[in-house]
Amino acid sequence: MDIRKFGYIRVSSKDQNESRQLEAMKKLGLDERDIFMDKQSGKDFERAQYQLLKRIIRKSDVLYIHSLDRFGRNKEEILHEWNDITKNIQADIVVLDMPLLDTTQYKDSLGTFIADLVLQILSWMAEEERERIKKRQREGIDVALQMGVTFGRPKAHITDEFIQSYKRWRSGELTAVKAMQEIGMRKTTFYKMVKEYENR
Repeated sequence: MDIRKFGYIRVSSKDQNESRQLEAMKKLGLDERDIFMDKQSGKDFERAQYQLLKRIIRKSDVLYIHSLDRFGRNKEEILHEWNDITKNIQADIVVLDMPLLDTTQYKDSLGTFIADLVLQILSWMAEEERERIKKRQREGIDVALQMGVTFGRPKAHITDEFIQSYKRWRSGELTAVKAMQEIGMRKTTFYKMVKEYENR
């Protein structure tokens, strides 16, 4: 039976560079067609490339992951996916930056126990870090709100430019669409400003 080797890469946004993870996979001799990559958050495993990989991977195949936090962020889900691949599918997982998390090396019960223990600790740490990041973001938003920083779209104001376009639109010189284009306004904002101006 041929054993296939796969690589899985995840980066959390389009801006994050995946080249370091990709380079590490290529050094292992993995073919680029066997490397699956998702560019999205690690909060869950509903990722297109990961799900495709799971449909392809078979018993005794090997899955390489650069680090556990690239695999996922949620402790329960990391453990569930790890067990699904190693116990149900019966494939192996190798975490490149954590030699203890290499199921090809630990086939005896003690080795499996150690790997499971390390996995539990690391997945807990990954989730804790995710919670810390969320907490820091929330605190940052709260501080910004207290300082009067506003979030979302800036509030549109009635300008001379708007009044000119409004008058030309009302006189029939311009269509509403043309007026909106002239002042660079969305339809809902335009009619909201019309209402506000006419109520003055």
